[in-house]
This record gives sequence, C-alpha cells and structure tokens, in this order.
Amino acid sequence: QVQLVESGGGLVQPGGSLRLSCAASGSIFNIYTMGWFRQGPGKQRELVAAIRGSSTNYADSVKGRFTISRDNAKKAVYLQMNSLKPEDTAVYSCHATISRTAWGTRDEYWGQGTQVTVSS
Repeated sequence: QVQLVESGGGLVQPGGSLRLSCAASGSIFNIYTMGWFRQGPGKQRELVAAIRGSSTNYADSVKGRFTISRDNAKKAVYLQMNSLKPEDTAVYSCHATISRTAWGTRDEYWGQGTQVTVSS
C-alpha cells in the first residue's frame, strides 16, 4: 500500500507564507511526477505545480509566488507559498505517479488534502 501524507496547511493573512509538505510511504519502487492540486470553494480542481526530475510546471496564477521542490531520499515534495492571496484559499492535495515494482505500472496516488485559508 502507498500513502501520501500532507502537512502544513492553515490560516494565514493575505501577503503571508505557508509551506506544505507531502511524504510518500509504503511499497515504492520509483516516484515519477509529484505535484500539488487545489480545489477552491465552488471551483474545479486545478494543478498548482508539478515536478519531475529538475523540471517544474506552475499554474499561471501562482508563478513567481509559489515554489515546488522535492527530496527524493525522503520521498517528499514541498510547496513554498509566498505572497498568498484570498483567492489561493482551497484544499490542497498532493499527487504522485508511482510504480511499486520494477515491472509494475505507474499508478496515481493522492493525499487526503490540507486546507489553506487566506483571510484577514
């Protein structure tokens, strides 16, 4: 079984910062892409940022404010969020594409989600 466990959400004032963390555990052979999605109130889920190797991808709305990084040894991905805006309020979910064996398929896994609220 593979689990993704997130931490770091909370309430922050506009202009503030938060750092989200996500760690994968379980029977893992290799982790390919790791990333963060979010779903705000009344909105569809959207990709915030993703990382594979040294290549990163960001939503236009967060470019220049958010930074994604990963620690392969810890099987972890992080999202540093700066200059937060009320429109960043959402449930943020960690996502990873993982193979459990050398010959296995690449499957998608999700964390349980962590709430980020930006409000004064």
